[in-house]
Parts: sequence; C-alpha cells; structure tokens
Amino acid sequence: MSAILKRCLLALPLWLSMAAAQAHLAPGDTPPDFLGNTRAEDAVHVSDMRGKVVVVTFWASWCHYCQEELPSLAGIQKLVSPQQLQVVAINRDDRDTFLKLNRYLAKKTPDLILTFDPGAVGKAYGINGIPNTFLIGRDGKVAYVHTGYGDDMLDGIASEINNLLARPAQASAAPSP
Repeated sequence: MSAILKRCLLALPLWLSMAAAQAHLAPGDTPPDFLGNTRAEDAVHVSDMRGKVVVVTFWASWCHYCQEELPSLAGIQKLVSPQQLQVVAINRDDRDTFLKLNRYLAKKTPDLILTFDPGAVGKAYGINGIPNTFLIGRDGKVAYVHTGYGDDMLDGIASEINNLLARPAQASAAPSP
C-alpha cells in the first residue's frame, strides 16, 4: 500500500469526526443555546425565548442572498408581536464590520435582534455557508432548516412560521440545556 494511501486511511477517522461535528441541525434537534452577543455585549440565548417561535439566520454583509433575506425576515417580524416571534440575525463578518452595520441595521430593522459570531456559534450550528436559517418552535426544537435564500422561498418560510405560531406552547417542556 502506498504511503499516501496509508496516510489518507489514517486521517479518515479525523475527517469523519470533523464532518460529524459540522453536521447541520435537523428538524427535531435541540439547537445550541448561545446565539452570540449584541453590540452592547449582551448574550442572546434560545432558552430566553422559550414559548416564542424563534427564527435564527446566519448572514454576512458580502452575501447578496442574505441582503435579500434580512428585509423579508424583518417584515415578518414587524407583522408578528415580539411576544410570539423573534428573529435573531447572526452576523458572520469581522467585529468592526458588524459594529458599523449594526448602527445602520438597528435603524432599518429595529425589531430584529442582531448578534455577532466570530465562528463558535456557526460551528455549533454546523454552518458551512450562508444564509442558513433555522425555524425553532415554541418547544425549543428545530422545526425547519433552510440553506440559501431566494424570493421564491418566502411564501414557504412564512407558511412554516404561521404553522409554528398556530401550535400552542408546551408549558411542561423543559428548558434547553
């Protein structure tokens, strides 16, 4: 057996474990609790929003599709009470870019929670590209996952959010770890 093939076979378990660590969350999974910090350095957690439908989207300033998705999600947030629905937009740019964008976006999309992720949150969620959007039900479980964005997806996302809003909160559900 060649030396290169042997090295590849020896590295295979490492590659597989890395792939498993980067696995996307799927419907029914409990999402990681931490969603990054706001500009004011306040930590944002899914568990703090228990009983609400939570939309978590990962985006960056250079991503054209993200720039289309954010105003759509802000429009949905504007239509639904923050006691029922909360959109959290997690920025993947560098911190300086996030701080500059945050001033602008906070005025344009005041109902969204904007957080910054230097990488750990995206890694925990298994993000390999953006935009990635997770719809989390009132029970704290991932209900729907969307990778990418196009205007043709908006009706489906709105329908999924309406479906989640129509479901009652489960009072007996335990908080996320």
